[in-house]
Amino acid sequence: MTRTVYLWHDGAKPPAELRITQVYGWLFDPHGRLVACYDNGAWGMPGGRPEAVDESHHDTLVREVDEEVQVRFTDAAYLGYQEVRRGGRSPVAQLRFVARITELLPRRPDPDHGRTHARLLAPVPNVLTRLDWGPSAEAQARSATAIAEARWALPVTSPTKTASLN
Repeated sequence: MTRTVYLWHDGAKPPAELRITQVYGWLFDPHGRLVACYDNGAWGMPGGRPEAVDESHHDTLVREVDEEVQVRFTDAAYLGYQEVRRGGRSPVAQLRFVARITELLPRRPDPDHGRTHARLLAPVPNVLTRLDWGPSAEAQARSATAIAEARWALPVTSPTKTASLN
């Protein structure tokens, strides 16, 4: 079995030869918690694949976040990209953004598959434990936390308790 390698490129734009396969968001609520979603047996950050209807990567993030966790956000900032290398395949790029949640909307099924994702608001360490994505995710979280604290003065290092939003 070929090992997959994830390389984080903080603040960098991906080179033109890397196909962008994902756009995900590290989205913080006013209490310093991240939103995460659970579907099909795994926790993840909201986001997904760019589609032809998306005019930009920001549009991809807006659409996917609405479909998966039904939140509105503002002031999205680009974090960087994760390069994914799988043996025998061309490397790809997965973009990451950070933003501030402005509104939680009522739950509804994801139009892609009809399932309603569980959503959770939790402190960064709790989300990282659930993700289990390793060093690349930890580096992304550090970057997202730094922006959330500096740009929006969110209490990321001392957030309120975890909240299930189902």
